Order: sequence, then C-alpha cells, then structure tokens
Amino acid sequence: MTETEPAALAAFIGNQRTEHHVSHRLTCQVLEVSESWFYKWRNKPTTAREVRRGQLAEVIRQIFEGSGDTYGSPKIWLLLVRAGWRVSVNTVARLMAELGLAGRKIRRRRGLTRPDKRPAAPDFVRRDFTADAPDQVWCGDMTEKDRGDP
Repeated sequence: MTETEPAALAAFIGNQRTEHHVSHRLTCQVLEVSESWFYKWRNKPTTAREVRRGQLAEVIRQIFEGSGDTYGSPKIWLLLVRAGWRVSVNTVARLMAELGLAGRKIRRRRGLTRPDKRPAAPDFVRRDFTADAPDQVWCGDMTEKDRGDP
C-alpha cells in the first residue's frame, strides 16, 4: 500500500468508479489494496482527532500567512499555546512540513564597523602606544562582536 492517507486513498478508489467507470475491484487490484479494506474505509466517519488536526492545520496556516510567511514552528507553537492549544513543537513542525510551510530567517543588520563601507580613521599614534607620561596617548578598542562569534 502507498504512503497515502487511508481516507484519501479510499476516496480516490471511489472516484474512479464515478468519474471513469472503473470498478472498485480493479482499482483495488491496481493499487494493491484489498476490497475489504476499501469498504471498511469508504464510509468511515471522520474522527475527532482528524477534525482537530484539520483545525490546527488551518490555524497554523493563518498564523504563518499573518506573519508574512516568516514565522517558524517555535514561534507558531508559542502563539498556539498562548491561544489555548495543547500541542507540541514537533507536531507543529510536522504539520508545517506537510503543508509546505517554511519560515524565513530574518536577516539581522550587521554592525557599522565593516572596513568596506567607510574608510578607517587616521592613525595619529602610528601603532605606538607607549608614552613617557600620563595623558599623552589615549587609545581604545571599538571592536564589535557578532552574535555568531565565540
């Protein structure tokens, strides 16, 4: 049997008869499922779990689209928990993957001390930091550390 949802597969088999006049028996043989399996799933009512999962998927899609397609599963999970949903981060991540939703990483603004953007300040001390007396040479470090640096 294929990796398809059972209810969707049963609906497909049923549609082959109505749309293309192909018998259930033949369609089941081609898809390698038993006819008894098809008749079991054909009129099966939707479970409460399936209904909740569908509602959760819709809420996830709304939050994702409301964020401008940027939020990932941790942020969406946090908003869902605040809204009263009892769900795990992994469930949200799995549903987002099934729906084809992937958050975008927001590009952080880099510091202004990049050498390619502005010329370096003049070096009046000529890298000689020794002094004969106090208050003759002042120096400091303006190095900016990126978040990714250790």
